[in-house]
Amino acid sequence: MPDSLPQTTSKNPKNPRKLDPQLYAQLQAEAKAPYRGLRKFVYFACGASGAIGGVVFLTQLMAGRDIGNALPNFAVQIGIVALMVALFRWEQRSEP
Repeated sequence: MPDSLPQTTSKNPKNPRKLDPQLYAQLQAEAKAPYRGLRKFVYFACGASGAIGGVVFLTQLMAGRDIGNALPNFAVQIGIVALMVALFRWEQRSEP
């Protein structure tokens, strides 16, 4: 094995271009978990959509209109909101 290859023993490679340490840390975090910001936005948008749908179906249930249809749809909307909250929290927990 040639001795000319550099050996790195630290976890974090050295800053090759002498970037700002904060920017370099941000770039490393993005490289470890790409599209994290996009995923968070999608979770938020789908959760908001589910909440709006839940309000619509809740008002239909309170008005007593088409309960046979509104109740399962309301349950689906509540499930979507719960899933998006769980996924968002899971994403938050996995941050460094």
